[in-house]
Amino acid sequence: MLNIPLAWLQLRREKIRLLIALAGIAFAVILMFMQLGFQAALYDSATRFHQNLQGDLILISTRSKSLGYMRTFSWRRLYQILSFDEIEEIAPIYVGFADWKNPYNGNYRAIYVYGFELGTSVFKLPEVSQNLDKLQLKENILFDRASRAEYGPIAKVFEQRKSMTTELSGKRVNVIGLFTLGPSFGADGNVIVNDSNFLRLFSAYRKLGEIDIGVIQLKPHANAEDVIKKIENSLPNDVKIMTKQGFVDFEKNYWKTSTSIGFIFTLGVGMGFIVGTVIVYQILYTDVSSHLAEYSTLKAMGYKNLYLQLVVFQEAIILSILGYIPGFSLSLGLYDLTQRATFLPIEMQSDRALLVMILTIVMCSISGLIAMRRLYQADPADLF
Repeated sequence: MLNIPLAWLQLRREKIRLLIALAGIAFAVILMFMQLGFQAALYDSATRFHQNLQGDLILISTRSKSLGYMRTFSWRRLYQILSFDEIEEIAPIYVGFADWKNPYNGNYRAIYVYGFELGTSVFKLPEVSQNLDKLQLKENILFDRASRAEYGPIAKVFEQRKSMTTELSGKRVNVIGLFTLGPSFGADGNVIVNDSNFLRLFSAYRKLGEIDIGVIQLKPHANAEDVIKKIENSLPNDVKIMTKQGFVDFEKNYWKTSTSIGFIFTLGVGMGFIVGTVIVYQILYTDVSSHLAEYSTLKAMGYKNLYLQLVVFQEAIILSILGYIPGFSLSLGLYDLTQRATFLPIEMQSDRALLVMILTIVMCSISGLIAMRRLYQADPADLF
């Protein structure tokens, strides 16, 4: 005997109750999707810079914790690596925060500043390579068009005028080009300059030769792990060498373990799960209670508790599927809205969709299992 029609007929009998249940489940699904989406956007946005580096190995100070907490080391360590036959090219990078002056309202806002030597290939960003000649002048900079609006309509005005002048770190700068990187949870915008311009902007506390990141390109067919072991055995322990993917993982690990943000998003997923469980339990408990006489009749006819429990469990599965569909659909729209508003890389992933679907089914199943206890109060003797 197929029991699903009975479970479905019981659910649809009270249409208002069914709609409330689906709305509650959809809300829980949306909450889980948004928390997981924000968490993924955190990690992806925090590593945008890392992903756009053009190199095989990365050298940083052992005291560095993340891109926002870099510590300088002597570029002599980077040049020492050139003694290895497997090395093709090296490039130093300077990283710092500076105050950007909005040229339209005069407000100041912190912005990431990256400095590099013009003769090196550091970034995968094509617009950086296209503007190397213009970057030679000390006041010229490149501005990230994906930066937040609080910095001013820089990209829009530049595309009209092809020039823009403002202040960075209290010094005059000229925007001579745009690139696309995007904001992160650490900063809302980015600027790229040449190394001498970087030192001019940070002259109060930065000196030539004090670099934050060393980018290393290997010769073709060189084994990265073997080169890392050679460098580790050769250099002092004041620097750390890793692959570019290791540098990405280094940043992600900081946000996962050294900040409370990752925990907060995980807690949000748990709260959504609990809220959905409670809502579905209340719906199923009420449904079983309202049909207690019918369940007692079925028991009097010889049906076992297992059969009745299966009906309730099927109701839970049906609710999970029907509630997941609108929750998933609305989450797609919210992802798009959030991406447009914040420029964060938040988008739906197949593994995330599958994870939330499994969580929704588990959530409703737990509620069904708890609600089954009400069935034991269905007593055929109550009918007489």
